[in-house]
Amino acid sequence: MWKQEIVKTARGDFEIFRKGEGDPLCSTHLYSAFNELGDYFSSEFTDYFSVVLVNLREAGNSCKAKEAHQLSMAESVYDLEAIREALGYGKWAFAGHSTGGMLGLKYAILAQDSLTKVIVGGAAASKQYMKHPGSIYCRESPYNNRLLEILDILKTSTDKAERRQANKEWLDMSLYYPEKREAYFQKPSSGKTIGSRLDYYSYTELPEYDITEALTDVKIPVFVYCGEHDAQCPYVFSEEIAKQLANSRLYAYSYSNHFPYIEEKKQFSEMVRAFVKVEDGEVLAGDKTHSQK
Repeated sequence: MWKQEIVKTARGDFEIFRKGEGDPLCSTHLYSAFNELGDYFSSEFTDYFSVVLVNLREAGNSCKAKEAHQLSMAESVYDLEAIREALGYGKWAFAGHSTGGMLGLKYAILAQDSLTKVIVGGAAASKQYMKHPGSIYCRESPYNNRLLEILDILKTSTDKAERRQANKEWLDMSLYYPEKREAYFQKPSSGKTIGSRLDYYSYTELPEYDITEALTDVKIPVFVYCGEHDAQCPYVFSEEIAKQLANSRLYAYSYSNHFPYIEEKKQFSEMVRAFVKVEDGEVLAGDKTHSQK
C-alpha cells in the first residue's frame, strides 16, 4: 500500500502518496485521482525511486480550484513545484503517461531546472492527435461515438457498476490484445476520472494545445515511449516529441496499444532500469529509437 500524506504549500494543501526508496520521482495524471492502491504506471518505478504520486487540485483530498484556470497544465506545474519545495527536494525526476506525459513535457518546458530527467509515454505535443484517424478521439474513428458516451459516464455517473463497465470498454479500445484485459488488470489499483479537470482539459486547454516548438528548448534527458498500435495518441506523435527534444530517447513497443507498462511489462521494466541509470544533465548517446520487441 502507498502511504498517504497531506502536503501544505503556499498554493494550498495537496494529497500525495509515497512508496519506494531512492532518488525522488514525481508522478501524476492530468485528470485522475489516486488513493492508497497507487496505480499500475507509477508502481513500475517504486523499486528504484522514492515515488511521490500526486493528486492535483480537485483530485482526492487536494485543495479545490478557486478559479477555472488553476486546472490548467501550467498552473498544475506550479502546484507541483510548490509540492517539491515543501518536501525539501532541490530536484526530482518526473514520470507521466498519456495526459500525465503531456503535463511532464509542460513541466520540462516551464521548470526544467527543477527536474533531473523525465519519462513520458502515450502522449502528444499538440491537439493534432485528435484529428488522426488512428485515434479513438477522432470523429472519423468507428469507436468515437461510443467513446464520447463512455467519457460522459465516467464524468457524471455515480453508479459503480456502470462506471466499471464503461472503464472496461475504454480499456478494450486501448489494448492490443483486449481478450487479455482480465489477466492484465487483476491487481487492485486507483485512478478515478475527475470530471472538472477532464472538462477543463477537453474544452478549454486542448483546443489551443500546442507545445511542439517549445520542446526544442528542453535540454534535460527525456525518455519517450509509445505502443506502435496506440489508439489514443498514435505512435507518430511520440516520434514527433522525440524529434523536437534535444536530448531524448524513443522506445517503441511492437505489441502494445496505449499501455506498454501492462501489455509488455518485461520490456517496459528494462526501459525503466535504463532510465534509472541516466544522470542529471547526461547527454543520451546511441541510437535515438529503441524497438522493444
